[in-house]
Amino acid sequence: MKRGLKLAASLAITIAFTAWAFRDTHWSEQWASLRAAHYLWILPYLGFLTLIHLFRTLRWGCLLSGLARVPFRPLNDASAIGFMMLLVLPFRLGEFARPFLIAQRTPIRRSAAMTTVVLERIIDGLFVALLMRLLLFFVPADAPDVRFVRIGANVMFSIFFGGLLFLLFAAWHRDRAVALVRHVVGWASPGLAEKVAGVVDSFVGALKNLAGPMQLVAFFGWTVAYWCANGLGMWVLATRGFDLPLTLFQSYVLLCVLVVGVMIPAAPGMMGTFQAAVRVGLALFLPAELVRGPGLAYANVLWLCQTGQQIAFGLLFLSLDHLSFGDVAGHMEEPTDVTRAQAG
Repeated sequence: MKRGLKLAASLAITIAFTAWAFRDTHWSEQWASLRAAHYLWILPYLGFLTLIHLFRTLRWGCLLSGLARVPFRPLNDASAIGFMMLLVLPFRLGEFARPFLIAQRTPIRRSAAMTTVVLERIIDGLFVALLMRLLLFFVPADAPDVRFVRIGANVMFSIFFGGLLFLLFAAWHRDRAVALVRHVVGWASPGLAEKVAGVVDSFVGALKNLAGPMQLVAFFGWTVAYWCANGLGMWVLATRGFDLPLTLFQSYVLLCVLVVGVMIPAAPGMMGTFQAAVRVGLALFLPAELVRGPGLAYANVLWLCQTGQQIAFGLLFLSLDHLSFGDVAGHMEEPTDVTRAQAG
């Protein structure tokens, strides 16, 4: 029942954003753009997507290195399947897949692996929010919707910076952080408060066992490479595949807007929010007519490439590991080792 409600809510979000993104589309121009596109440039873009997968897999390994030395094969399998689950499940429920999968393949506890996933998200959120704020200084103040883009950047920074501050507080004052969570959540549900406090306590414990200084330097190096490849790949597909007059600088602004947009928990595949975010990002620099035609054609192909690549990688490694989608989806939200131990 809960999953059904989550799916219905995410579908409603998708329908709303899809309707907004395509509300005044020039369908004839979009079809003409799709027919005229240089599809051979999809091959280099798929190459960029493969590098992106490799970079974020290796950087996750850097964070996990303080918990256990993970060989590349199980690390890559868990990443490929986990990123597919993140894409196809609503409300980002797929975030639980990677910790579940890596715990099956290594001695790492699932709660500890989840710590690395949360830390990844916080670092990515801060990185993109700061990059976006920096790039927006060079975007004309009268660009369409730039005010809303700035608001999105500020909201994103506030959320992830707040999360980082809490992590730092919890790392220095573990008992106080756990007591604070127990007190705040306890207003709503004492039972839930105990579970959440247990998760936070385990989270902080795992945080102290993460990678050493050299591995953290490598983590940030892979993070920079990951985001550089993202923006460069989008620029190549836009300018070579669809002849859109975007500069490399503008492509990185577009990337930041896209990241903010897909944070909204839409239906499987981020359909709707993805296209709406690309439309907003392109509209900062391109004429409205170009955005409604070739721009949205580019958005759809970009979405299809990213979605298809992640699903293909995930299905490939599901097959190689003799797993099914249900094997992962049906167990990844089971109680973690923390909550199970408390229940016992």
